Amino acid sequence: METQASSTMKKALLGLNCIILAIGNCGGPLVMRLYFIRGGKRIWFSSWLETAGWPIIFIPLTIAYLHRLKTGGPTIKTQFFSMKPRLFIASAVIGVLTGLDDYLYAYGVAKLPVSTSALIIATQLAFTAGFAFLLVKQKFTGYSINAIVLLTVGAVVLGLHTSGDRPEGESNKEYLLGFFLTLAAAALYGFILPLVELMYLKAKQAITYALVMEIQMVMGLFATAFCTVGMLINNDFQAISREAKEFELGEGKYYLVVVCNAIIWQCFFLGAIGVIFYSSSLLSAIVITVLLPVTEVLAVIFYHEKFQSEKGVSLFLSLWGFISYFYGEIKHSKNNKDVAHDSNQTELTQTRDTSQTELNRSVAP
Repeated sequence: METQASSTMKKALLGLNCIILAIGNCGGPLVMRLYFIRGGKRIWFSSWLETAGWPIIFIPLTIAYLHRLKTGGPTIKTQFFSMKPRLFIASAVIGVLTGLDDYLYAYGVAKLPVSTSALIIATQLAFTAGFAFLLVKQKFTGYSINAIVLLTVGAVVLGLHTSGDRPEGESNKEYLLGFFLTLAAAALYGFILPLVELMYLKAKQAITYALVMEIQMVMGLFATAFCTVGMLINNDFQAISREAKEFELGEGKYYLVVVCNAIIWQCFFLGAIGVIFYSSSLLSAIVITVLLPVTEVLAVIFYHEKFQSEKGVSLFLSLWGFISYFYGEIKHSKNNKDVAHDSNQTELTQTRDTSQTELNRSVAP
């Protein structure tokens, strides 16, 4: 019963992290694109905002610390931070890589419609699968391989006619650069997700969800520091007040968009590493990719973006890939339960036979 309760709690927390990830994954690109289409031009600033909300994590960390103080007892030493130096260094390195990925992604969002950039990001699943196989020995089924192939083909189809939805006033060179930098962002984050899972495996200390939040805070700190250097070189800090005054929606709404940008992206990053903690890096990538149709629809509704036939074909292949993957996971889970049930039945039968044999021996003359 305790094992069943623990499994139920794990599934509930996994579901909660999927919801947090969904909020960030769908809302982040939309708010970021709003900044650019209404007059924002600072790519380093936009990438900085993706992780600048990391201090927010102090709130749940403080709650977790107070809970440990209350339940730990007077004899147990309770620390606010439990991260050891080895894990801190690994988190810092991944944080710098995340900062670079933020810049690549922000550049793509600045040059591409949300619907196009979202479809390119779908290739992240293929990169995650490949790196997960190399780094954490991820096992694959025919269904998961089929899903990866379909998603990759969908991105290739999208890339065959990239200029059809080029925003007005943007050169073909800028559009293509945005396309390839977004693809590079997908590849880099496809490497980061399994790297986080590998960090969990090699941590040499017990990984709790409170520690996961500490990891995200350190990653956010170093990613923000990386982007801060870019902002200083590009003189972005001096330009913020001027850009706010020229923002189409008004100065007040400019800062509202900026703050919402930082908060929503924290949901994305915390949800992503939370899903890795409760499951795997591959599932985290699957959840990110499966939300693609939602982002597509929201971009068309709010920003009236074009939806050409290439995007329709790519979207169909993506949905087909999602269905294939989840069908395979459900079937695999069912087979595991059947095997476990058969094993228990066999063990029970053997126990009964052994007991009966011993009973017969005891009553034999």
